Amino acid sequence: MLKRLHARIVFGRRVRKLSVAVAQRLPHGARVLDIGAGSGDLARRVMALRPDVTIEGVDVLVRPDTAIPVRPYDGVSLPFPDAGFDAAILVDVLHHTDDPGAVLAEAARVARHVVVKDHFRDGLAAGATLRLMDWVGNAAHGVRLPYNYLSRREWAALWRERGLLPGELADRLALYPGPLGWFFDRRLHFVTVLTAGGGAAGIAR
Repeated sequence: MLKRLHARIVFGRRVRKLSVAVAQRLPHGARVLDIGAGSGDLARRVMALRPDVTIEGVDVLVRPDTAIPVRPYDGVSLPFPDAGFDAAILVDVLHHTDDPGAVLAEAARVARHVVVKDHFRDGLAAGATLRLMDWVGNAAHGVRLPYNYLSRREWAALWRERGLLPGELADRLALYPGPLGWFFDRRLHFVTVLTAGGGAAGIAR
């Protein structure tokens, strides 16, 4: 029942909201790599909003029908040269990995700007809430679920360690409709753009 509800009233809204957030953060005329592209629906909508950009995808689990071209990769090394892209996208990908810092570093190797959407594990029952959302949205697709969520302070430390500087950070994304948002939004989600060459002062609290 929860999975049907998610598919009917959450998935489409999430794609619409996140596509706007991502589209606003991409450089003009960018060639973009969507890492963990999934169905490709998000990338297709971003290109509809931003006809000046082109997006191709990679994923460790390539689905039979994707909305954009998606090629397999091993989750460790991206099969592209240094600075081969203007930007990379990591939308709800890093918490599915055992080493988010290594995946981020590889994204920053192939792209000058890295748009990240992920979660903050802060607040009452945040971990349990995120696990529920993750299971409902991904278990049916066979997506690996290590539930590797980080707090604001842990994200800041990771970005600093990897020499990545976050731009303006948005944490009020309104991904869920009506009353669902009171429980499932509550600043558990964020979007930012990372670029090389800085610390992460200002986001930890």
